[in-house]
Amino acid sequence: MPGSVFDRTPEQNAIVEGWAPPEIDVSRAHSARMYDYYLGGKTNFPADRAGAEQALVAFPHLRVGARENRAFLLRLVRHLADLGIDQFLDIGTGIPVEGRNTHDAAQAVIPATRVVYVDNDPIVLAHARALLTSHEAGATAYIDADVREPDSILGHPKLTETLDLDRPLALLLVSVLPFVPGRATEILARLTESLAPGSYLGLSHMTADFDPDGVRRLIDTYRESGIRTQALTEKGVAELLPSGWELVEPGVRNLPQWLPAPDAELPDPVQVPAYGLLARKV
Repeated sequence: MPGSVFDRTPEQNAIVEGWAPPEIDVSRAHSARMYDYYLGGKTNFPADRAGAEQALVAFPHLRVGARENRAFLLRLVRHLADLGIDQFLDIGTGIPVEGRNTHDAAQAVIPATRVVYVDNDPIVLAHARALLTSHEAGATAYIDADVREPDSILGHPKLTETLDLDRPLALLLVSVLPFVPGRATEILARLTESLAPGSYLGLSHMTADFDPDGVRRLIDTYRESGIRTQALTEKGVAELLPSGWELVEPGVRNLPQWLPAPDAELPDPVQVPAYGLLARKV
């Protein structure tokens, strides 16, 4: 078995090939399943593959960007665990990748870490329940909810059954906010207002700063697939932070440049049109 999931064949990355729960409309492309396709997975359907192939024509570096986005998530989680954070709320989970998920990275540092995953695609949730198995000292839970309705997350009993909201936790929104154009600031304010001081917010967001024409084509292609999305400047990403939250080092950075491994070979920012950041509630 190859050492990295990104070295595996699509067949090795598959979890459940050709299956969909009856309540999901697989005739429409879904961003999580398109992302799975970019990573070489097989939890996707003809509409997802068609939309993804069109997007790859518009922006050929999408596979690099998807890999770097997942790598950013894992570095972010490990960094937070090293800081002592043992609770995570991961919104927009996406299709799981075996061994490369939030609880895998966190529980490798703190086995008792507790994680709540949130997504609104039944396929994601079905695969999460099958694959996201916690270390016996910790816990994982899964909520079927939409980030566009923050109260459906905050009011869900599994949230408070799994996480202690009176203690600091890490809220993760990795490659989620671009898909709620015009509402990101409002949603973040609601999700973060009741979190305990000392909590962290980690997110990534698409930008057109490095390749305006390519990202414009990408946004147009997603729109043609029925998916609305947006790009923000570096300043716009920083301005997403709610009142009472402050950036922590290294600030807003192109994803591969956010706390990279010392020996990492970093791709050109043009290939990874996204920023990442980490902030702390004071």
